[in-house]
Amino acid sequence: MNLKEKIDILVTLDENYLPPLEVMLTSLHVNNPNRQFNIWLLHERIPAEKIEVLSLFVASFGSELLVRKVDNLLIKETVSIHDYPKEMYFRLLCGQFLPETVKRVIYLDPDTLIINSIEDLWSLDLEGNMMAAATHAGLTNISHTINNIRLGTSNVYFNSGIMLIDTDLAREKIQLEAIYEVIEKFEKQLILPDQDVLNYLYGENIKEIPEEIWNYDTRQSLTYFTKSKGTYDARWVLENTVILHFCGKPKPWKQKNLDKFSVLYVHYEQLMKRMKDTQKEIGE
Repeated sequence: MNLKEKIDILVTLDENYLPPLEVMLTSLHVNNPNRQFNIWLLHERIPAEKIEVLSLFVASFGSELLVRKVDNLLIKETVSIHDYPKEMYFRLLCGQFLPETVKRVIYLDPDTLIINSIEDLWSLDLEGNMMAAATHAGLTNISHTINNIRLGTSNVYFNSGIMLIDTDLAREKIQLEAIYEVIEKFEKQLILPDQDVLNYLYGENIKEIPEEIWNYDTRQSLTYFTKSKGTYDARWVLENTVILHFCGKPKPWKQKNLDKFSVLYVHYEQLMKRMKDTQKEIGE
């Protein structure tokens, strides 16, 4: 483990997700205090003044924001089906946008919390695979069968919210035109468009990692508890899970009746606000 080496983190979003991004980055910093990060932001139209605010916030905990603006003509508007933004495809195409010096990157959705060390994911042996990701299998694994029938695939169905990506292999294998072809072929069947595309085209190039550690779906706490025969209770999660993922709706930054994990989210939200207040006081 080389603590002097920065960990490369990838985020792709529009300006609506900047507030939860700051909460996620706060949790990343707090629970990895001896690490510095390169935070790679791929975006299309976030205003420069908001980028500057985010950059100063990231710098306040010793990391660096590195921004790549994607040409709005590069990704066709036709990929924005079901009201999902084009930015979701930037993560699949990150090999095209990141410099060749970046050999691997951890992609993180902004609706996540990092509650323990991320080191083991960063140093994971991909064993020749292009990516590592988790599934959300549920109690019966029936979602895999449904998605296999829907997309004509045979591999398990991976969630694209957290991924370790070998960017050299991504540059070699992931092609924009292939993504367009899948969208045109399956447009009516696509439910989570970029995730469906990921699984259809590249599912066989993904190494599975345990969801209860790396992509814990906070909606499914009872399922995890049941499948583990009572082992994965709240204490186990706080001690062992690394990434909580607030999939679906309502999101914890909007939810009024908070569950146990949403309360934890609000805790990091408050930490983020205090960090920004301190940053402001130092600047005055």
